[in-house]
Amino acid sequence: MVLTKRIIPCLDLKDGRVVKGTHFVGLRDAGDPVELARRYNEQGADEVVFLDIAASKERRGTIIDVIQRAADELFLPLTVGGGIRTIDDMQQILRAGADKVSINSSAVKDPDLISRGSERFGTQCIVVAVDVRRNYRMEPGRTPITLADGRECWYEVVTHGGSRSTGLDAVAWAREVEERGAGEILLTSMETDGTKEGFDIPITAAVSGAVGIPVVASGGVGTLEHFYLGFTKGKADACLAASVFHYGEFTVRQVKEYLAGRGIPVRL
Repeated sequence: MVLTKRIIPCLDLKDGRVVKGTHFVGLRDAGDPVELARRYNEQGADEVVFLDIAASKERRGTIIDVIQRAADELFLPLTVGGGIRTIDDMQQILRAGADKVSINSSAVKDPDLISRGSERFGTQCIVVAVDVRRNYRMEPGRTPITLADGRECWYEVVTHGGSRSTGLDAVAWAREVEERGAGEILLTSMETDGTKEGFDIPITAAVSGAVGIPVVASGGVGTLEHFYLGFTKGKADACLAASVFHYGEFTVRQVKEYLAGRGIPVRL
Protein backbone atom coordinates (compact mmCIF):
# COMPACT_ATOMS: atom_id res chain seq x y z
CA MET A 1 0.00 0.00 0.00
CA VAL A 2 1.39 3.39 -1.02
CA LEU A 3 1.03 5.97 1.73
CA THR A 4 -0.22 9.31 0.47
CA LYS A 5 1.93 12.35 1.14
CA ARG A 6 0.34 15.04 3.26
CA ILE A 7 0.07 18.80 2.71
CA ILE A 8 -0.27 20.74 5.95
CA PRO A 9 -0.93 24.46 6.32
CA CYS A 10 0.63 25.90 9.47
CA LEU A 11 -0.94 28.77 11.35
CA ASP A 12 1.42 30.65 13.68
CA LEU A 13 -0.68 32.29 16.39
CA LYS A 14 0.05 35.34 18.48
CA ASP A 15 -2.63 36.96 20.65
CA GLY A 16 -5.28 34.83 18.92
CA ARG A 17 -4.37 35.98 15.37
CA VAL A 18 -2.41 34.26 12.62
CA VAL A 19 0.97 35.93 11.96
CA LYS A 20 3.88 35.26 9.61
CA GLY A 21 7.48 36.41 9.68
CA THR A 22 10.92 35.57 8.27
CA HIS A 23 13.42 33.67 10.42
CA PHE A 24 10.74 33.97 13.15
CA VAL A 25 10.85 37.81 13.24
CA GLY A 26 9.14 40.71 11.44
CA LEU A 27 5.66 39.32 12.11
CA ARG A 28 2.65 40.54 10.16
CA ASP A 29 -1.03 39.76 10.58
CA ALA A 30 -2.54 37.07 8.33
CA GLY A 31 -6.06 36.71 9.70
CA ASP A 32 -8.42 34.81 11.99
CA PRO A 33 -7.17 31.27 12.69
CA VAL A 34 -10.52 29.50 12.49
CA GLU A 35 -11.51 31.27 9.26
CA LEU A 36 -8.18 30.36 7.66
CA ALA A 37 -8.36 26.77 8.90
CA ARG A 38 -11.89 26.48 7.50
CA ARG A 39 -10.59 27.64 4.11
CA TYR A 40 -7.84 24.99 4.17
CA ASN A 41 -10.34 22.34 5.20
CA GLU A 42 -12.40 23.19 2.09
CA GLN A 43 -9.27 23.12 -0.11
CA GLY A 44 -8.47 19.55 0.95
CA ALA A 45 -5.68 20.02 3.51
CA ASP A 46 -4.72 16.76 5.19
CA GLU A 47 -4.14 18.42 8.54
CA VAL A 48 -3.74 21.85 10.10
CA VAL A 49 -1.07 22.88 12.62
CA PHE A 50 -1.65 25.68 15.12
CA LEU A 51 1.57 26.96 16.71
CA ASP A 52 1.26 29.50 19.50
CA ILE A 53 4.65 31.04 18.72
CA ALA A 54 4.80 33.38 21.70
CA ALA A 55 3.78 30.81 24.29
CA SER A 56 7.22 29.44 25.22
CA LYS A 57 8.79 32.88 25.43
CA GLU A 58 5.93 34.41 27.37
CA ARG A 59 5.39 31.35 29.56
CA ARG A 60 1.69 31.01 28.95
CA GLY A 61 -0.53 28.20 27.82
CA THR A 62 -1.93 27.78 24.33
CA ILE A 63 -5.19 29.44 23.40
CA ILE A 64 -7.79 26.83 24.28
CA ASP A 65 -10.81 28.70 22.87
CA VAL A 66 -9.23 28.87 19.39
CA ILE A 67 -8.73 25.09 19.46
CA GLN A 68 -12.33 24.50 20.59
CA ARG A 69 -13.72 26.78 17.86
CA ALA A 70 -11.60 25.04 15.23
CA ALA A 71 -12.41 21.53 16.45
CA ASP A 72 -16.14 22.34 16.39
CA GLU A 73 -16.02 23.42 12.75
CA LEU A 74 -13.31 21.33 11.11
CA PHE A 75 -13.18 17.72 10.03
CA LEU A 76 -9.46 17.27 9.66
CA PRO A 77 -6.70 16.43 12.14
CA LEU A 78 -5.50 19.33 14.24
CA THR A 79 -2.00 19.53 15.74
CA VAL A 80 -1.39 22.18 18.40
CA GLY A 81 1.95 23.38 19.78
CA GLY A 82 3.38 26.19 21.86
CA GLY A 83 3.75 26.47 25.61
CA ILE A 84 3.03 22.79 26.29
CA ARG A 85 5.17 21.88 29.27
CA THR A 86 3.33 19.19 31.21
CA ILE A 87 1.08 16.14 30.82
CA ASP A 88 -1.76 18.34 32.14
CA ASP A 89 -1.12 20.85 29.33
CA MET A 90 -1.29 18.00 26.81
CA GLN A 91 -4.53 16.70 28.31
CA GLN A 92 -6.12 20.17 28.22
CA ILE A 93 -5.28 20.62 24.55
CA LEU A 94 -6.38 17.14 23.50
CA ARG A 95 -9.58 17.58 25.49
CA ALA A 96 -10.21 20.92 23.73
CA GLY A 97 -10.30 19.01 20.43
CA ALA A 98 -6.73 18.70 19.14
CA ASP A 99 -5.69 15.33 17.68
CA LYS A 100 -1.97 15.78 18.38
CA VAL A 101 0.21 17.96 20.56
CA SER A 102 3.54 19.33 19.40
CA ILE A 103 6.30 19.90 21.94
CA ASN A 104 9.62 21.60 21.33
CA SER A 105 11.46 23.59 24.04
CA SER A 106 9.87 21.47 26.78
CA ALA A 107 11.03 18.23 25.14
CA VAL A 108 14.62 19.48 25.01
CA LYS A 109 14.45 20.58 28.64
CA ASP A 110 12.78 17.37 29.84
CA PRO A 111 13.13 14.56 27.25
CA ASP A 112 11.18 12.23 29.54
CA LEU A 113 8.08 14.33 28.79
CA ILE A 114 8.02 12.63 25.36
CA SER A 115 7.94 9.17 26.96
CA ARG A 116 5.33 10.15 29.57
CA GLY A 117 3.14 11.75 26.90
CA SER A 118 3.27 8.77 24.55
CA GLU A 119 2.56 6.34 27.39
CA ARG A 120 -0.43 8.37 28.51
CA PHE A 121 -1.98 9.38 25.18
CA GLY A 122 -0.34 7.08 22.58
CA THR A 123 2.55 7.78 20.23
CA GLN A 124 0.16 8.99 17.50
CA CYS A 125 -0.66 12.04 19.68
CA ILE A 126 2.93 13.15 20.30
CA VAL A 127 4.73 15.32 17.75
CA VAL A 128 8.20 16.64 18.57
CA ALA A 129 9.00 19.88 16.77
CA VAL A 130 12.71 20.14 16.03
CA ASP A 131 14.02 23.59 15.05
CA VAL A 132 17.55 23.52 13.65
CA ARG A 133 20.34 25.80 12.51
CA ARG A 134 23.56 25.06 10.64
CA ASN A 135 26.77 25.05 12.67
CA TYR A 136 30.00 25.16 10.65
CA ARG A 137 32.30 24.44 13.61
CA MET A 138 32.72 20.72 13.11
CA GLU A 139 33.30 18.79 16.34
CA PRO A 140 33.75 15.10 17.14
CA GLY A 141 30.50 13.21 17.59
CA ARG A 142 28.51 15.48 15.29
CA THR A 143 26.65 14.21 12.23
CA PRO A 144 28.45 15.78 9.24
CA ILE A 145 26.15 16.95 6.47
CA THR A 146 27.43 18.13 3.09
CA LEU A 147 25.59 21.11 1.59
CA ALA A 148 24.95 21.74 -2.12
CA ASP A 149 27.96 24.07 -2.30
CA GLY A 150 30.24 21.36 -0.92
CA ARG A 151 30.65 22.87 2.52
CA GLU A 152 30.26 20.62 5.54
CA CYS A 153 28.30 21.45 8.67
CA TRP A 154 26.24 19.86 11.40
CA TYR A 155 22.78 20.96 12.42
CA GLU A 156 22.18 22.17 15.95
CA VAL A 157 18.81 22.05 17.69
CA VAL A 158 17.61 25.52 18.76
CA THR A 159 14.64 26.49 20.96
CA HIS A 160 12.54 29.51 21.93
CA GLY A 161 11.85 30.53 18.33
CA GLY A 162 15.45 30.00 17.30
CA SER A 163 16.86 32.31 19.98
CA ARG A 164 18.58 29.64 22.11
CA SER A 165 21.23 27.14 21.08
CA THR A 166 21.11 23.75 22.79
CA GLY A 167 24.32 22.02 21.68
CA LEU A 168 22.22 19.04 20.54
CA ASP A 169 22.98 17.37 17.22
CA ALA A 170 19.73 17.38 15.23
CA VAL A 171 20.10 13.88 13.75
CA ALA A 172 21.00 12.33 17.11
CA TRP A 173 18.12 14.19 18.77
CA ALA A 174 15.69 12.94 16.09
CA ARG A 175 16.72 9.35 16.84
CA GLU A 176 16.28 9.94 20.56
CA VAL A 177 12.80 11.42 20.27
CA GLU A 178 11.73 8.41 18.19
CA GLU A 179 13.12 6.03 20.82
CA ARG A 180 11.26 7.94 23.52
CA GLY A 181 7.92 7.46 21.77
CA ALA A 182 7.33 10.44 19.51
CA GLY A 183 4.98 9.55 16.65
CA GLU A 184 6.17 12.27 14.31
CA ILE A 185 8.87 14.93 13.88
CA LEU A 186 8.09 18.44 12.67
CA LEU A 187 11.42 19.66 11.31
CA THR A 188 11.98 23.39 10.73
CA SER A 189 15.25 24.86 9.49
CA MET A 190 15.97 28.39 10.68
CA GLU A 191 18.17 28.75 7.59
CA THR A 192 15.22 28.62 5.23
CA ASP A 193 12.20 29.66 7.35
CA GLY A 194 10.23 32.38 5.59
CA THR A 195 12.78 32.74 2.77
CA LYS A 196 10.64 31.11 0.03
CA GLU A 197 13.81 29.54 -1.34
CA GLY A 198 12.74 25.97 -0.61
CA PHE A 199 13.05 23.49 2.23
CA ASP A 200 16.46 22.80 3.75
CA ILE A 201 16.87 19.54 1.84
CA PRO A 202 20.18 18.30 3.37
CA ILE A 203 18.85 18.14 6.94
CA THR A 204 15.37 16.97 5.87
CA ALA A 205 16.90 14.02 4.01
CA ALA A 206 19.30 13.24 6.87
CA VAL A 207 16.57 13.16 9.52
CA SER A 208 14.13 11.25 7.27
CA GLY A 209 16.85 8.66 6.65
CA ALA A 210 17.70 8.36 10.36
CA VAL A 211 14.23 7.64 11.77
CA GLY A 212 11.31 5.36 11.03
CA ILE A 213 8.56 7.78 12.05
CA PRO A 214 7.04 10.38 9.71
CA VAL A 215 9.00 13.59 9.18
CA VAL A 216 7.18 16.82 8.32
CA ALA A 217 9.35 19.26 6.34
CA SER A 218 8.87 22.89 7.30
CA GLY A 219 10.41 26.26 6.50
CA GLY A 220 10.97 27.95 3.19
CA VAL A 221 8.34 27.00 0.59
CA GLY A 222 8.00 29.50 -2.25
CA THR A 223 7.12 27.46 -5.36
CA LEU A 224 5.16 24.36 -6.27
CA GLU A 225 8.41 22.58 -7.09
CA HIS A 226 9.63 23.12 -3.53
CA PHE A 227 6.89 20.77 -2.31
CA TYR A 228 7.94 18.19 -4.90
CA LEU A 229 11.59 18.41 -3.83
CA GLY A 230 10.60 18.12 -0.16
CA PHE A 231 9.09 14.73 -0.94
CA THR A 232 11.55 13.44 -3.53
CA LYS A 233 14.92 14.81 -2.38
CA GLY A 234 14.04 15.48 1.26
CA LYS A 235 12.21 12.14 1.66
CA ALA A 236 9.62 13.88 3.86
CA ASP A 237 6.27 12.26 4.64
CA ALA A 238 4.49 15.61 4.76
CA CYS A 239 5.22 19.17 3.71
CA LEU A 240 4.13 22.10 5.81
CA ALA A 241 3.76 25.69 4.60
CA ALA A 242 2.35 28.94 5.87
CA SER A 243 2.69 32.20 3.94
CA VAL A 244 2.15 30.75 0.43
CA PHE A 245 -1.26 29.57 1.67
CA HIS A 246 -2.18 32.50 3.94
CA TYR A 247 -1.52 35.14 1.28
CA GLY A 248 -3.26 33.16 -1.46
CA GLU A 249 -0.24 32.37 -3.66
CA PHE A 250 -1.43 28.76 -3.94
CA THR A 251 -4.37 26.78 -2.70
CA VAL A 252 -3.83 23.37 -1.11
CA ARG A 253 -5.73 21.92 -4.06
CA GLN A 254 -3.32 23.50 -6.59
CA VAL A 255 -0.36 22.03 -4.72
CA LYS A 256 -1.92 18.57 -4.67
CA GLU A 257 -2.89 18.65 -8.35
CA TYR A 258 0.65 19.69 -9.25
CA LEU A 259 2.14 16.88 -7.13
CA ALA A 260 -0.28 14.28 -8.51
CA GLY A 261 0.74 15.36 -12.02
CA ARG A 262 4.36 14.64 -11.11
CA GLY A 263 3.63 11.22 -9.68
CA ILE A 264 3.49 12.00 -5.96
CA PRO A 265 0.66 10.08 -4.26
CA VAL A 266 -1.69 12.59 -2.60
CA ARG A 267 -5.29 12.53 -1.40
CA LEU A 268 -7.34 14.57 -3.89
